[in-house]
Amino acid sequence: MSSFFRWAGAAIAAALSIHAAQAQDYPWKPDRPVTIIVPWAAGGSTDQMARIVASELEAELKQKFVVVNQPGASGSIGTKNAMEAAKDGYTWAAGAASDVGTYRVLGMLDTGLQDWNLFFAVANVSAISANANAPYKDFGDLLAAMKSGGTPVAVSTAGLSSAGHNMMESIKAASGINYRHVTYDGGNPAVIAAVSGEVPAVSQLLVEMTEMIRGKRLKPLVVLSEQPVTLEGYGEIPPITKWLPNMAAPVNYFGIWAPKGLPEPVLKSMQMAWDKKIANSDVLKRYAAQRSAIFAPIHSQKAHDEAFKMVRQTAWLYFDGGKAKVSPDTLGIERLK
Repeated sequence: MSSFFRWAGAAIAAALSIHAAQAQDYPWKPDRPVTIIVPWAAGGSTDQMARIVASELEAELKQKFVVVNQPGASGSIGTKNAMEAAKDGYTWAAGAASDVGTYRVLGMLDTGLQDWNLFFAVANVSAISANANAPYKDFGDLLAAMKSGGTPVAVSTAGLSSAGHNMMESIKAASGINYRHVTYDGGNPAVIAAVSGEVPAVSQLLVEMTEMIRGKRLKPLVVLSEQPVTLEGYGEIPPITKWLPNMAAPVNYFGIWAPKGLPEPVLKSMQMAWDKKIANSDVLKRYAAQRSAIFAPIHSQKAHDEAFKMVRQTAWLYFDGGKAKVSPDTLGIERLK
């Protein structure tokens, strides 16, 4: 055998050895498929994010990560199923932190952020868009229609506690508007309702509207932000503060989570995979850039602390709007200053 082939063989063996060592760094190696429950309909923001995360984790941990849609009751059904599954790392829930953080306030599910191991991938911006033929040229027109005292404007959302509903309730608290809330089992069905003209406007996450906006099927009117948001392929969408300057606009984190009580090797491996794979994911970065989302690969206590800002705002919106079953202050949720 020539010296070249001996050298090449040694190099390949060394590379395989390094790869094997890297693969063995994870203290938990799942030996069967891992389920991620998306508690909303397919095609919405949670579903989009979860499928990318699943693919990235699958590549890193060398095991299938299967996304299963279980919509219903504003996401609480699928979340409850994840809560009640064995705490072995093989069942996770996906969604928005503001949802899982306020289920107890709404009397829907006895859980809060502190009950979960949180792993976030992106933060999403809420928006309101109108049907392409609706008579609103900007958010000021829609705001005026909602203040007119006439027939309430119908606005579709993914349901009670969804990002879109939270945005509408924030606007209602800040301006005294009235609207008719039309609910669907997910962001995608809510968006389609506005596209088809079933309702004149939709309040959901911008990530769920982008293709319809680029295709001129929807007119974006406003984003829940203190600054304008630029949507790739469309242009600039004005912030809510243009019309309601004192309105708070914390961001809404999206990711996956499993109940506290996971075996330490499972938790350690997921933290390692998040820091190595998710935090450097070009696919997630492109997704965020194309959908005007924020790339936010954080986990553990930092994830809890950041998400709790939106939870505080949302919980008190429910309370002030008469929708809370439990007062937030009895749950340690103070008002957002």
